[in-house]
Amino acid sequence: MTEQQTVRQAILSGSLFEEQIGYARAVVDGDWVHVSGTTGFDYAAMTISEDVVEQAEQCLRNVGAALEEAGCSFADVVRVRYLLPERADFEPCWPVLRRYFGEVRPAATMMMCGLADPRMKIEIEVYARRGSGARV
Repeated sequence: MTEQQTVRQAILSGSLFEEQIGYARAVVDGDWVHVSGTTGFDYAAMTISEDVVEQAEQCLRNVGAALEEAGCSFADVVRVRYLLPERADFEPCWPVLRRYFGEVRPAATMMMCGLADPRMKIEIEVYARRGSGARV
């Protein structure tokens, strides 16, 4: 393998969804880390809170675990997408989102859309480039 070739690495969280649907929580491709849309499920117990703010917190814990396994942190996030079925649920999550991204300031988009399970109130997807940010 030459220096220009990179090894693709799949990162799995143990979520039943990954197995059932056939995807990885994140994929590392060179310095880039693509974290799949991640919901507020506690993947160990496969439970989810009814509260959107608690779901946002769990989403970010799940995303953080994937980033850590990929060798980076929230400081390396360059883009984030927030997916919510209900527009009114977004603003209550802002303090949580600001705690994780306020110093990092990634490019961000919020989209309203249906999610795979009616219990899901927010889904968060991020892209990071390893080594691109100061450790936060």
